[in-house]
Amino acid sequence: MNIDLTNTNTRRIQEALTQARHLMGGPAVGMVLTLIIVTDESAQYDAVRAATEAAREHPCRVLTVISRDARGSSSRLDAEIRMGETGPGETVLLRMYGPLAEHADSVVVPLLMPDTPVVTWWPGGKVPKSPSEDPLGALAQRRVTDAYAARDRLGTLARLAEAYRPGDTDFSWTRLTSWRSLLAAALDQDHDEVTGGEVAAEPDSPSAELLAAWLAVRLGVPVRRVVSDGPGITGVTLATTGGDIEVSRPDGRVATLARPGQPDRQVALLRRPMADLLAEELRRLDPDEVYQDAAKRFAKDLSSGQPTDGTAEREFGGSGGGKAADKEEKSEKQDDGDGKPAAKSSGSSRSTAAKKPAAKPKAGDK
Repeated sequence: MNIDLTNTNTRRIQEALTQARHLMGGPAVGMVLTLIIVTDESAQYDAVRAATEAAREHPCRVLTVISRDARGSSSRLDAEIRMGETGPGETVLLRMYGPLAEHADSVVVPLLMPDTPVVTWWPGGKVPKSPSEDPLGALAQRRVTDAYAARDRLGTLARLAEAYRPGDTDFSWTRLTSWRSLLAAALDQDHDEVTGGEVAAEPDSPSAELLAAWLAVRLGVPVRRVVSDGPGITGVTLATTGGDIEVSRPDGRVATLARPGQPDRQVALLRRPMADLLAEELRRLDPDEVYQDAAKRFAKDLSSGQPTDGTAEREFGGSGGGKAADKEEKSEKQDDGDGKPAAKSSGSSRSTAAKKPAAKPKAGDK
């Protein structure tokens, strides 16, 4: 069922939603959250389609905020309501004209589902400077961005890391779930001491930067970020005293896991579509401290004067020595949920990192 409302207001939209539910024989709302999509006309189709797919797992009300000509002198609100066979849940496209486009939160607030979480998603390249301070972001418990869609990918990721608040996340991090799970599983098996690492990926890949930063933080060893032809991340190498542990994925579909003294294994490692990424982020509404640690490390190393154009090698430092590092490690041992030490890195000395075994990253980090 599609309902078009021209030059309308929130009261009429609410009435139309209630009437449509009754006509379809479902007076109960039955939604678990409200998803706010902030986009433009060119990107709304793909974003709504991804939200519709994700809603099959997470029934929700999708409010798509589309700002049209904000330079007009008169405000106008057009709404398109989609319910029924077009997908699960309720989808409302809100097209705002004139000065109203600058006050989208005043339109969205009356349409939020009562007593349910709110997630705000910016699918395009127009990422707010600080998602938590954006009027629509301030309404949400979870704020999802995508630095990969921005024109300045690495600069956007660094800015988001500096402005991080609990509840922020980015699809550049979500794309790493399969990689992090595979690497954690490889290191769960007996292995020699890890002394360094390398992440190879296409230029300007925010996911590759976060993966290198995560490995440096969790393993406490230097990790280099090198450029390859892509697509996406093409390989990760962990150097150990007994040989290299290597994950190679040259085609973006199937990876090869190579370990010293063991036969190579083929592992499915597909580049996931947007709907899968969104569905994963909707599964957790609590703050992601592991993403915060990786993003902060990336921003810190980027601010130290290393190359930012994505075409040159960059290295994320390993763990430092001394009493401060020992104190941090002791604190991590007390705080880590599974009782295993999780080394924090505070320097860039390869020789220091080689003096003690590296911690294993956990598959349950995300």
